[in-house]
Amino acid sequence: MSELLKLEKVSKQYAHKEALKSINITVPSGKIVGLLGPNGSGKSTMIKLINGLLEPTSGMVTINGYKPGIETKKIVAYLPERTYLNNWMTVEDLLNFFSDFYNDFDMNRALDMFDKLNIDLKAKLKTMSKGTKEKVQLILVMSRKAELYILDEPIGGVDPAARDYIIKTIIKNYSDTSSILIATHLIQEIENICDEVIFLSKGEVVLQGNVDEIREEKGKSIDALFREVFVC
Repeated sequence: MSELLKLEKVSKQYAHKEALKSINITVPSGKIVGLLGPNGSGKSTMIKLINGLLEPTSGMVTINGYKPGIETKKIVAYLPERTYLNNWMTVEDLLNFFSDFYNDFDMNRALDMFDKLNIDLKAKLKTMSKGTKEKVQLILVMSRKAELYILDEPIGGVDPAARDYIIKTIIKNYSDTSSILIATHLIQEIENICDEVIFLSKGEVVLQGNVDEIREEKGKSIDALFREVFVC
């Protein structure tokens, strides 16, 4: 099993804060990995480093052996926490944009998912509810045949029905040759689909491993363990 994503002694220093402190993380191909931690733990900084939106202060990030850049953008599909799509665009506009921009975009897969959700391809994003916007963005990201999917809080701020759909979409479109990194604080919702978890606290990795092995060793669910580790 190859090392798809690797962070070696990665630190990120802002003016008055060390957001990440020499972390070492390896994500092999064929895994769904939960990146778990409270607000301010370093999740967003780590995701931005992987996507090349920030440069590490020290250490190295590699994806399939490449540093974040043009080559990695071809194989990484990124769902940011906030909607970044233009509100004036229709679903059809967005489909054409993604199809033109990404060689690995599967138009038939996307159209099938939009059809099943009865989402009008002529509808503009600005006319949609928050939950529907989340679904549109997720469908576009998961319709790529990427090697690494990075989903930043994909189920935060949407209703339970939307959460169920999002989780089902992630599972349905997941390939055993790719990996998915899901950053969230809603552990209970995603625990049962994760193969591995990474706990981040104040910029440090405090736990990383196989979900079933951690449950067996600790004698409790990942959600219960998270509440114990990050008790206020």
